[in-house]
Amino acid sequence: MLDLLDLLDLRHEAQRWLEQARPTVVVEVASTRGSVPREAGTRMLVAADAVLGTIGGGHLELQAIADARALLQRGGGAIEQAIALGPTLGQCCGGALTLTLTPLLDLAPASLASWPAMPARFTLQLYGAGHVGRAIVRLLAGIHCRVQWIDERESEFPDVPLPAHIERLCVEPVDSEVALAPTGAFFLVLTHSHDLDLAITHAVLQRGDFGYLGLIGSKTKRARFEHRLLARGIAPGLIERIVCPIGVHGIAGKEPGVIAVAVVAQLLQVAA
Repeated sequence: MLDLLDLLDLRHEAQRWLEQARPTVVVEVASTRGSVPREAGTRMLVAADAVLGTIGGGHLELQAIADARALLQRGGGAIEQAIALGPTLGQCCGGALTLTLTPLLDLAPASLASWPAMPARFTLQLYGAGHVGRAIVRLLAGIHCRVQWIDERESEFPDVPLPAHIERLCVEPVDSEVALAPTGAFFLVLTHSHDLDLAITHAVLQRGDFGYLGLIGSKTKRARFEHRLLARGIAPGLIERIVCPIGVHGIAGKEPGVIAVAVVAQLLQVAA
């Protein structure tokens, strides 16, 4: 099974395969014109028995994989392909692009260092390792972001490896971690304790420089927290920025997996 880190960091995997001298072709979108599935600079690694990354799927990707494997079989150097998606492949995008297919072993290790690392969409402190927290982490495992997953109960974390962009922290008191988050960080508060939720929320609001603050709960819980936070001297304008209930509107259901989909969609909307 492929490590999720490998799926997220193509450069890391390319370096590893290069060190192993594994026969591989790098398929890169070199240039684009009009409507196309992926932007210039997008890469995909194609070996005889594996494919990492994507140049947009569909017929374009299937044909590129076939061409890359044919290049592996016959040998030879890099090739360039000019493709009109509509006339050539029957795809409805209608644009055109140029692909380069280059044997990985022809690339100097230094050239891999020039591959741009995909920036994180957001940095998130996720408080709570219960059912909803675990469901959210499962979705975030496949998204370019940085996550600190925080809980005071070590036993609540699943005993499985996590991708490198998700850090598991068992600390007490957990609200002390709020001060360590970078400016503009996102916060999700969904612990097992209303008192703990309040302490974390209060700490985030005291900072005031957050990009998103989501608090699990109902409208009733929100009203109670608003009253308590006002009593602690938090400005009404800051309190209004709390997202509670969490998740995009229109997705009904209280199952952890359903809540997770709605919440991760909301994080991506805010980060866009």
